[in-house]
Amino acid sequence: MDRFWSMLDVVNAVIWHQYVLFVVLGVGVLFTLWSLFGQYRALTHGVQVIRGKYDDKHDPGAINHFQALSTALSATVGLGNIAGVAIAISLGGPGAVFWMWVTGLFGMALKMTEVTQSMIYRDTSDPENPHGGPMFVVKKGFQQWGLGWVGAIIGGIFVITLFVSTITGGNMFQAHNVADIGFTYFSIPKWVTGLVLTIGVGAVIIGGIKRIGDVAGRVVPFMCGLYLLAGLYVIVVNFGQIPGLFALIFREAFAPSEAVGAFVGGTAGYGFLKGMQRALFSNEAGQGSAPIAHSAAKTDEPVREGVVAGLEPFIDTLVVCTITAMVILLSGAWNRAPALVYADGQVPAITEVTDGSGQTVVANGKHFWSIPEVRVRVRDAGEAAAQMKAGTNVFFVIEAEDLSEAGTRRHRVPGVMTGVSDGSATIVADARTAEQRAADFPRYAFTTSTAAAPAFPPEIDGVFFSFNGATLTAKAFDRVLPGLGMWIVPATAFLFAFSTMISWSYYGEQAVVYLLGRRSIAIMGYRVVYCLLILVTTQIVNTEAQLDILSTFGTGVMLWANIPIMLIFGPMAMKAYHDYMKRLKSGQMSAHRAPPLRSVVEGSDVE
Repeated sequence: MDRFWSMLDVVNAVIWHQYVLFVVLGVGVLFTLWSLFGQYRALTHGVQVIRGKYDDKHDPGAINHFQALSTALSATVGLGNIAGVAIAISLGGPGAVFWMWVTGLFGMALKMTEVTQSMIYRDTSDPENPHGGPMFVVKKGFQQWGLGWVGAIIGGIFVITLFVSTITGGNMFQAHNVADIGFTYFSIPKWVTGLVLTIGVGAVIIGGIKRIGDVAGRVVPFMCGLYLLAGLYVIVVNFGQIPGLFALIFREAFAPSEAVGAFVGGTAGYGFLKGMQRALFSNEAGQGSAPIAHSAAKTDEPVREGVVAGLEPFIDTLVVCTITAMVILLSGAWNRAPALVYADGQVPAITEVTDGSGQTVVANGKHFWSIPEVRVRVRDAGEAAAQMKAGTNVFFVIEAEDLSEAGTRRHRVPGVMTGVSDGSATIVADARTAEQRAADFPRYAFTTSTAAAPAFPPEIDGVFFSFNGATLTAKAFDRVLPGLGMWIVPATAFLFAFSTMISWSYYGEQAVVYLLGRRSIAIMGYRVVYCLLILVTTQIVNTEAQLDILSTFGTGVMLWANIPIMLIFGPMAMKAYHDYMKRLKSGQMSAHRAPPLRSVVEGSDVE
């Protein structure tokens, strides 16, 4: 498995190269200017549309605008907002938050454009069950140009990336985070959480898009409201720190300071990378997934649904993600001090790795370390109480060579807790073989022959609990009000993950429909495999780094497939957009009185 993770890490370095990020940002800027800052229309006209003022039961589609937005938001407002933001800050620092904001702003234009495209080219041969998405855009678009075979190939490539992202970000990322936080707080075996999620998701997705839309329309507003109330409490309690916090975010975006505590540090470029990665993973702008949900909306105006979709990155990134970021930064959880110290007061001796014959293992001039088992005791009783149990993941922070893309000498060395008794435990650090370490030498290595290299052996000041994603956010809440994170975050994390998985299951199902048609055996087979994967994931993904690698890969491959589609068919979307706005301004499209809010939420206003 070590080679698998290393290979995936290398692939991510290519598909998430900084030049790729510049292209994605550039496309967002392009459509922002082309639409004359369509973000404004999303925040004004888009709100009127989701309120039901333009709903018409005679239009083709299966669900109303509000339910389509809720379904898409249930996929985006998920653990990317709780866990993804935590990962961005823990790896990229406070500066990553600034780049999340930038991505969210221009992501509104990306989302508006890609959804408009999909609405123009969606398949409405069955008006009660339409299909859409980038794969249908290229299929129908190229057919109109007499190049149907080209569209079929590109559409096939896109659905392959859709499957990858469905499996990784839409399923595995969600399942692992919920299982991890359940084990951390309540000692619930991870397989039990996986089984509950498997049964729950299966019960919903069997009903198709109408049941998914119905569940999402109720769950999304509730879970967002619950989470935002808890976050606003933390902000109000620490209101005096807000100006300094925003100053920190802007400063760290361009001139990162020296790392301390659990934060290992990184360059401004690394913060930019992590901020964009996590924002794009969270709001899915430019990824091509949300158009699949929006294509089910009842409307005969493609741009109308595109404008509604523009609200998603605003809600997801500029509101929910910002609340999470502020909680983590205000609490100090991101750069916390070690929670455990050494039981005997002595720093463990780090020795170089030797092979079976006693020879030092050296590869490309790099010497490798070995940390023996070490006994630790509690330093921070409040934070450590619930974590002192066998199987808890921890990490040391050491200084080694600057061999990572983060551009820092500080590295996390993973470990696991065993032999827990009376407030102390044994830590087994990086239990890999010498050969496995040698194969992975760029991660932690020392060169003793150069003056620039850190001294060997390095010092280790203490041991940190490895709070993965959502667990770090929960701990941040607990630091402000003990018990708040323990109940709010696990509950919302479960709802976020559940809603995200049911929406992403539909995205993957539409890929099956595109490839195999509406064959019931193929669709049911896909649903069974999707649900079983939830259970399997809770047993095979163990660390924050693995979580980041998986979800980053899934998002990246979809961007590579969808951004070219957006550029090819962007002129059609922008032409339709400006025509729609011209008719709207001239009064040709008058809104009717908004139906009762309950009818909008239930979707009964279009039945």
